[in-house]
Amino acid sequence: MKKFEHHIADFLDYLRIEKRYSEHTLKAYEIDLFQFNNYLISVYSVENLQKIESVYLRSYMVELLSLSNSKSTVARKISSLKSMFKYLIKKQLIDESPASNITTPKVEKRLPNFIKEKEMQQLFNGDLFPKDFKGLRDRLMIAILYQTGIRLSELIGLKWSDVSNQEFKVTGKRNKQRIVPLSRGIQELIILYKNNPQKTHPTWLLITDNFDKLYEKFVYRKVNYYLSLVSSKQKKSPHILRHTFATHMLNNGADLNAIKELLGHESLSATQVYTHNTFEKLKSIHKQSHPRG
Repeated sequence: MKKFEHHIADFLDYLRIEKRYSEHTLKAYEIDLFQFNNYLISVYSVENLQKIESVYLRSYMVELLSLSNSKSTVARKISSLKSMFKYLIKKQLIDESPASNITTPKVEKRLPNFIKEKEMQQLFNGDLFPKDFKGLRDRLMIAILYQTGIRLSELIGLKWSDVSNQEFKVTGKRNKQRIVPLSRGIQELIILYKNNPQKTHPTWLLITDNFDKLYEKFVYRKVNYYLSLVSSKQKKSPHILRHTFATHMLNNGADLNAIKELLGHESLSATQVYTHNTFEKLKSIHKQSHPRG
């Protein structure tokens, strides 16, 4: 009889090959699933799929909460297990999911963090980027993140062949492609970047200081450094620029459906979270401006 850990390996292969999940997402699933597997073995001496019961998942959830895991972390770990059991039902390896009656902790939705418009203007209008090739590369990299709202993985994957006169061809989650229009400012930056005396990479649009393909930590460091020059926000990641793009677009009257397409969201509900930020801004303006505010 096949051990549960071997079913985990099969499920991860399915996510990698058929669903085409990113390595980052796969790693999260792997950690969540093997953590539960280790719990089953150490607490209940259970190694086989058919012996897993709902009570084991309930006690596991209690254990996670007792170890001061956040509700969102626990909800994600249980969600990973639910996804796997759904896959096992599809493969006819089990008849019913032991997680079907498990209710995850209610997680309060947090509003997306974003950088203020005046702070982004200060970054691009000021003299904060060096005048050499690295400074030009940094300016272009952050301008793309802020003015297109693409994901970090999409930025890293941009090739010269994805660039046309006025748009990017962006490859998003599960290899879905979309077209993202480019502002005149980005178009001009790309021309300057392409014609600079330093060498660029024949394949990748943006490169490291060593002229290699970008990687996550490199982009994180750069974004954190430049945003630190203009913002006191604690979180200064590439993803905050995606939030900033969407929020500023909404604040300036962009259509929600258009933003959905630009971000590459599958459903409008994922985009609607940004309307809360806009509503908070409207409330603030009303309070400051109305005589009875």
